[in-house]
Amino acid sequence: MPRPLHPDVRLGITLGAICGRNRYTTNPAPVITELLETAGPRTDILAMEAGRWAGYYDDEHTTVLVAAIVAGIPGAAAWTADGRSRRSAPPHGTTGFGPAYVPRS
Repeated sequence: MPRPLHPDVRLGITLGAICGRNRYTTNPAPVITELLETAGPRTDILAMEAGRWAGYYDDEHTTVLVAAIVAGIPGAAAWTADGRSRRSAPPHGTTGFGPAYVPRS
């Protein structure tokens, strides 16, 4: 029987989904409001998730939302470096692909 996700994990997923579905917005104010309202008192999770998202997805198409997250979410700027490092990390997994995969001779 599967165990339910921890509420903090569920909140992080929800916050990331809000950012993702609004990534190309030209009006970030409602997005920031939705993020703040959804997080409620868990501003620590909001800062981490939104900051990581901003660092990971920062490009010329998401500049508006990324700038709004960094400016409008307290603590998010501190997490953007973590998001950037995750973006540049090599793929990993157990599928037999990626840099760790060495074919048999």
